[in-house]
Order: sequence, then structure tokens, then C-alpha cells
Amino acid sequence: MKVWQDESLWVRVQQEGRLLITTDKGFTQYRNEQHSGILIVRLRQPNSRKIHQRVMTAMNQFTLEEWSGLIVVMRDIVQSTWRTKLKYKSQ
Repeated sequence: MKVWQDESLWVRVQQEGRLLITTDKGFTQYRNEQHSGILIVRLRQPNSRKIHQRVMTAMNQFTLEEWSGLIVVMRDIVQSTWRTKLKYKSQ
């Protein structure tokens, strides 16, 4: 299994246009950048079953199109969401 450094992982996710699913809250730093979505799972006592449940809850809550520019932090009971405010250049 390859272990990625945050910056390398971010570059790869951006290049491939993928939704990032992580337990690392540090990825909230990208909330003002364009991206295909970030799902952060932050549980007090995480295990694979609990993480999977929270991921599936989030995946069923938003459509593929809604994930673009969306950051979702899933906690044990509550969740937080942020939408990237993109600035577009006029042409």
C-alpha cells in the first residue's frame, strides 16, 4: 500500500478530477480552491464499520454533480458542509 503525502495526494486527486475521501481534517485548507469534492470523516473512536457508514451516508446524500466544490465533514452525529466560492474570469 502506497502512503501519500498530503500535497502529492492533492495534486493527484486534482489531476484525475476525483472526490477525496479522508480522515485528515487538514484538507479543509483547500476549501477556497476548485475541486471535485472532499469528504472528511472525523469520528471519536473510528473503525472500518463506522467510517464506512458515515461515507455511505454522505454519498447517498449528495449527487455526483453536487459534490463539485463541496466539503463535507462527517462526525459521529453531526455533519458540516462548505461550498467553494469560485471566482470566474469573465471572457
